[in-house]
Amino acid sequence: MTTEQIQQKVKELGQWFHNIDLNGVKTAPNHFLGDYPSFKYKNFADAIPADLTGKSVLDIGCNAGFYSVEMKKRGASRVVAIDSDERYLNQGRFAAEALGFDIDFRNMSVYEIGSLGEKFDVVIFMGVFYHLRHPLLALDLIYEHVAGDMLIFQSMQRGSKEVMPLEADYPFTQEDIFLSPDFPQMYFIEQRYSQDPTNWWVPNRAATEAMLRSAGFNITVHPEEEVYICRRGELADTQPRAVYPTQKK
Repeated sequence: MTTEQIQQKVKELGQWFHNIDLNGVKTAPNHFLGDYPSFKYKNFADAIPADLTGKSVLDIGCNAGFYSVEMKKRGASRVVAIDSDERYLNQGRFAAEALGFDIDFRNMSVYEIGSLGEKFDVVIFMGVFYHLRHPLLALDLIYEHVAGDMLIFQSMQRGSKEVMPLEADYPFTQEDIFLSPDFPQMYFIEQRYSQDPTNWWVPNRAATEAMLRSAGFNITVHPEEEVYICRRGELADTQPRAVYPTQKK
């Protein structure tokens, strides 16, 4: 495929959100955030194993597949990339083709991942959490159905960056903790944030870390302000779990 052919196809596929280098052709050279998401990836790339030979990867909310491509560069044997926007999936399929990578792109919601029927060595869940109406449900489903070992997680965060030590329980009359900015908090956006109607919930740092733990993930590294590298842990027998409509009570 010539440079001119790649340039033409990139243009035909519409506006790209991921700036991917396709053999010298940048898909989003004028991105409003700069060289995105490459500049962000560089801040935590060293926290991910350099050699993923023989490993399987699931990229949830893959967009045009920047992270899927990066995992293939590290030798991942199987990469499944899901998104609910066919425009992004078409971009991802072309990017993979242009680079010679075998990536399985599928139109699928995070709430449907149980249908995949397999566990993955690495699950990428970046830039999705705050776009969900039911974010904690998504984390629970990832833990239950697809997370075999490592979770690479990112969410937009707002509010306090401090994390207060939490007690195991609080009396009903204890109200002051809810006024503390470093207590776990989720901010609900009823209409729009940054002109995006899909920005629903934005956690502070304490809430991000608390929800990851609650879903069963152990935070091992926090290499970038919004990024967490986690391992699938064991849920305590006393850990309350939601009962979903597909489960029998």
